[in-house]
Amino acid sequence: MIPFISRSALSEQAVWVEELSKAMPHEEIALLSELTAEQKQDCDVAIVANPDPQDLLELPSLRWVHSVWAGVERMVQKLSSPRFSIVRLVDPNLAATMSEAVLAWTLFLHRDMPTYAQQQSKKQWIGQPMVFPQDRRIGVLGLGELGKLSAQRLANNGFSVSGWSRNQKQVDGVSCLHGESGLISLLSQSDIIVCLLPLTAQTKGLLNRERLAHLPVGASIINFARGPIIDDDALLERLDCNALSHAVLDVFMQEPLPQEHRYWEHPSVSVLPHISAPTSPSSASSIVAKNINHYRLTAEIPLAVDPVLGY
Repeated sequence: MIPFISRSALSEQAVWVEELSKAMPHEEIALLSELTAEQKQDCDVAIVANPDPQDLLELPSLRWVHSVWAGVERMVQKLSSPRFSIVRLVDPNLAATMSEAVLAWTLFLHRDMPTYAQQQSKKQWIGQPMVFPQDRRIGVLGLGELGKLSAQRLANNGFSVSGWSRNQKQVDGVSCLHGESGLISLLSQSDIIVCLLPLTAQTKGLLNRERLAHLPVGASIINFARGPIIDDDALLERLDCNALSHAVLDVFMQEPLPQEHRYWEHPSVSVLPHISAPTSPSSASSIVAKNINHYRLTAEIPLAVDPVLGY
């Protein structure tokens, strides 16, 4: 028996159980609430989607959990010393979907779509100066699976792309920087910043007043990572004084974004409902099934999250 554990709506959980069951017909997949006390005692693996970490403690024999989300920060932060391993979803389809969103919204900013939308509301007919892609400097924060492919896709579309990561990396067509000095250098030379960092103790509040001040006047931000990476008050201050021209935000400190939040009606903010790279239940279930099948045959747990690094 493999429990599926999530905080999502029951209708969404039912979709996951159906897809996982189709991908693993030899396994029995059920919601945690449907398991008996005896069955919970025997579970050595669980499949999760942003679960309540306390639910996992109901499974005393648990060796590892397989997330169907790329982000696992809630479990890492709430479970200081878990007795089981946490495995993230690494889905090439997810990375491709994210790179598509990054390219789309980079083009949105590159071709001055926010300006034209505001001009339309005022019935203004004004052409903005044209900037060629090779003259538009894009900085990608985070060069993991999502960031690497996104940076390469931007570079393949002619943009001048730099990337930043905690440790030195190499990505074809991308100028790679690392460390605090590399971060400041990247920010100071980027017209558009794309944030794809994992949320960890080190990245929470990374883009604060001091670091945002290094961005060139008129720069823009895309955050497709996690809301707490950006200091909301600092970002709003930079937007209010026109030091930054626009922010495309798909993730927030609190989700759904509260109705009273300033982002909703700010003329220099585009609000998205966390849709930049939704997980495909079908694709993810196939990957989970492959990993669990391998575990059943070899007892080997897939590459797990480093609890210290948080990813």
